[in-house]
Amino acid sequence: MDRTIAKTKGYHSHAADIKPEKLASVEGKEPQGDVEVRVLQVSDAFLVLEVKRAKGLIDPMHKHDDHETTGYLISGKMRVIIGDEEFIAGPGTSWIHPPGVYHFSEALEDCLQLEIKSPPVKTWVSK
Repeated sequence: MDRTIAKTKGYHSHAADIKPEKLASVEGKEPQGDVEVRVLQVSDAFLVLEVKRAKGLIDPMHKHDDHETTGYLISGKMRVIIGDEEFIAGPGTSWIHPPGVYHFSEALEDCLQLEIKSPPVKTWVSK
């Protein structure tokens, strides 16, 4: 799978103007439930995504070997496992999973999340 993603044209974007992508898989793993992303910004150094997870979504245990990810939960509640650490994320919670570290999430409520990947790589396949 080609993991490159085109840089954003211009210096700003608005989520409402960006068509969401419903995910079929992430790192070859099929999510159990509905998840969609909007690619908000892409530079040479990072990728910014808006992620919507429907209540009940399970993002199976997986890892990324070529980038790190920081997440920030805007709304909702999630159960998150990163390595051997498990926690419940609520609005205002942030986290990081470094390259090579297995992670998992379960949406306990409908969730809206901001996610930043560095370097910018596309880890998903759209439906």
